[in-house]
Amino acid sequence: MSQDWTEKYRPKTLMDIIGNPTPIKDLKTWAESWKRGKPTKKAVVLIGAPGIGKTTSAKALASDMRWGIIEMNASDQRTDDAIRSVALSGACSNTFNENGEYLSAKSGELKLIVLDEADNLFINFDTGAFTAIAELIKKTKQPIILIVNDFYTLSKKLSVIKSETLQISFRKPDKRSIKKILRKIVIEENISTTDDALEKIAENANGDVRAAVRDLESIVIGKTEFALDDTIKLSERSIRKDIWNLVSSIFKCDTVASRTILKDIDEDPHTILAWLDENLPYEDKRISLSRGYDAFSRADIFLGRANRRRCFSLWSYAIDVMIIGICVANINNKQKTTEKNSNQKIKFPTYLMKMSRSKASRATKSAICLKLANYMHTSTNRVASDIVPALKCMLVNSYDLRVTLVNDVGLNIEELAFLMDVPIDDKKIEDIITTTKSEISKSEMALETYNVQNQTIERRNISVNIGRKTLFDF
Repeated sequence: MSQDWTEKYRPKTLMDIIGNPTPIKDLKTWAESWKRGKPTKKAVVLIGAPGIGKTTSAKALASDMRWGIIEMNASDQRTDDAIRSVALSGACSNTFNENGEYLSAKSGELKLIVLDEADNLFINFDTGAFTAIAELIKKTKQPIILIVNDFYTLSKKLSVIKSETLQISFRKPDKRSIKKILRKIVIEENISTTDDALEKIAENANGDVRAAVRDLESIVIGKTEFALDDTIKLSERSIRKDIWNLVSSIFKCDTVASRTILKDIDEDPHTILAWLDENLPYEDKRISLSRGYDAFSRADIFLGRANRRRCFSLWSYAIDVMIIGICVANINNKQKTTEKNSNQKIKFPTYLMKMSRSKASRATKSAICLKLANYMHTSTNRVASDIVPALKCMLVNSYDLRVTLVNDVGLNIEELAFLMDVPIDDKKIEDIITTTKSEISKSEMALETYNVQNQTIERRNISVNIGRKTLFDF
């Protein structure tokens, strides 16, 4: 079986990585600081979208610095015991091997600890992993790289992430950079192609280098050449990019282009209205705000009727009112669209951004209310409005109440930290983890003792029964 091209053509050194020159330079500077002694920040967080080279940069850095590397990714069960046995045990010694065993500095160099997708630690599977990561960052004597897609989510859970790490943000490489990578691959594979075909693949990837390489590999399987027509089967990846184009064309009053783009995207009118609502104030030089919002309010009436009556055919009327309403507002304003205004940067809706960021916290709050409602035999609304605010005040100084919520109510550590409004690595949370583990150990020992006693009694009964005679024996 041939090797996957994403691995086969993965850059081996930092010099081979195309794009993101500033983040690469910052990463190398941090690595060089380890040679001069103890660095200011012992851990680095690489931030950015999937497929833009974060993991590749970490591995290339290890290769350039001649460091060993231990990687824990999403396929591993990253419990607190796993992190402590593999990463923390070695991080607190001079150096270590792949099993976390101690090696003296004379027999080995530094080794890089890479925790991939660190923001995707699910509490059910990665029990206590957040606490172990905080301890790892504080106590490590080895370089650490955490790779995340959403730094905001992780920093809310761990305060140490903000204060004790160096954050380096990666940007999506542009189309020309991806095209350069693809051209290098087709030359290595002796494949004939055209410039516009490579450009189409690069454009479709929308900054995801890994996706672009996989698209190229899927197209050329069993072929020695391909052209632009062969790229038609590629599906469009970026909905957000299409929405940007849609909003831009609407504000340019290009109804034909707007309708064409609208057919290709999979977004409901509520989302489109949120984008237009966010960006309309920045277009007030060309479009009358009052007329524009009047069109939005009429569209919202149709959306409300569609939801109440479950008649979603009214969505088409709402979309028409939005698109044509903006064009009418522009015409009545009697101002021509200028090139400068047409290049106005489209902004992501603040409402959608806030809802996305609060999704995890809202889900945590719902889970807490459900558990408390079952325990107290009341409604979740009553818990949310009356009980949770009181609990937050009581938990500040009541250690016994925290233990009760964990042991009896069944709250996990993340939910308790949410109620107390503290990070998971807070001292009060760590004390609860220690107490809970000790009680679990006692319960397990008691259960084991109980099982042993039952087995002994059963053996005695069997031996007694064997010695007894029944009616069939006479």
